[in-house]
Amino acid sequence: MNNILVVCIGNICRSPMAEALLKRALPNRLVHSAGLGALVGKGADPHSIELMAEQGIDISDHVAQQITQVLVTEADVIFVMDLEQKRYIESQYMGARGKVFRLGEVAKVDIPDPYREGIESFRNAHQLIVDGVQAWASQIEQIA
Repeated sequence: MNNILVVCIGNICRSPMAEALLKRALPNRLVHSAGLGALVGKGADPHSIELMAEQGIDISDHVAQQITQVLVTEADVIFVMDLEQKRYIESQYMGARGKVFRLGEVAKVDIPDPYREGIESFRNAHQLIVDGVQAWASQIEQIA
């Protein structure tokens, strides 16, 4: 599992945080993020930037991109934020079935979208992302 793709809706809130945390947890892996309805060209949400800065991670240079067939094909594993996103990717992208998982799968939780909500919604999503990254990173390390 050398190529990891993280997906949310706009690619400005949840997936940039997850991408950065996965990069830190799995430094020898290629990690990307994208959105199903990406706000292409936009930077990470200020709340996401703030929360990641609190952990010593700078995501201020993040630029949102749209998910593509190429990204799906190249990815060894794709992490999404909820079951609806998983189903959508598996139905719309050839070769996705079997490699799409919820980031919160281990804890059996979806990670709610904090977009246009306050910092507390972002903190909640961030904590669920941290938990998901920790759970998956240890499993990925065991595979390699």
